[in-house]
Amino acid sequence: MEDKIIEALFATKAVRVAPENQPFWYTSGRLGPFFINTHFLLENEAAAGEVLKRIEGAIASDRLTAPEEIFDMMLAYYNKGGTFKMVSDKLAEAASKLDFDYISGGERRDYFFSMMPAYLLGKPHLTIYKDLTSVYSESIEGPSVDSKDIDLKGKKALHIADLITEASSYERAWIPVIRGLGSEITDTVAVVDRHQNGRAVLKGLGVELYALTGIDQQLFDEAAANGIINDAQKAMILHFLESPADYMTAFIKANPGFIDAEIAKGGKNKERAELAIEKGYC
Repeated sequence: MEDKIIEALFATKAVRVAPENQPFWYTSGRLGPFFINTHFLLENEAAAGEVLKRIEGAIASDRLTAPEEIFDMMLAYYNKGGTFKMVSDKLAEAASKLDFDYISGGERRDYFFSMMPAYLLGKPHLTIYKDLTSVYSESIEGPSVDSKDIDLKGKKALHIADLITEASSYERAWIPVIRGLGSEITDTVAVVDRHQNGRAVLKGLGVELYALTGIDQQLFDEAAANGIINDAQKAMILHFLESPADYMTAFIKANPGFIDAEIAKGGKNKERAELAIEKGYC
């Protein structure tokens, strides 16, 4: 593949495509043909899952020391080279073209991608937590302080994220925290843009989005050309990208026994199928 980011997304299974006759259940009760777990770019699913657990443990233990502990994990993977180094370098390159004083990242998956660019560019890092508290590291290698104990008024933040869907976390948490500290934010960089209105939402909030790649036809054209997905999988993906609701309606119509079979499986399949019925999706 010519696009190394796209190649890495499939190689690490950060993008996983369903068989054409067995789409994935999303938590919303909708059916979809692919999953995106951008943090798998660290190395693979197992490594990313283990690091995610360690991040949770570090935050639960001490929020002031957590950023340094998390950074040490990221640096170890960066020094191994490979996919994570390539992605981190591309993020740092994209960030270097923008005007900002510090980099921010939000709990939890943003940390995979915000800390290394801060280190590579020699910038401070603001670690934002889900409860809207934050800590500031003048150097991501060193100690952090409660962001309320320092003056960040007039400083400019650059938020780096793993994935942009509808930018709800920005609207609810990341932007209010940054602006609540008296800082500005006019730009953000993400690894992946899902092209689900996030860019427009951010623009309405006064923030310009720069993404390394997007979930669009080009990504799946390259996947099909390289034999990663077949023609039937590509067709269902393109249908989904055009209209997720129409895709699900058409799939259920073509597979009338699907919902009953999913309910019979029990567990999460049953829960999601019943949610789909409750919401009138099928």
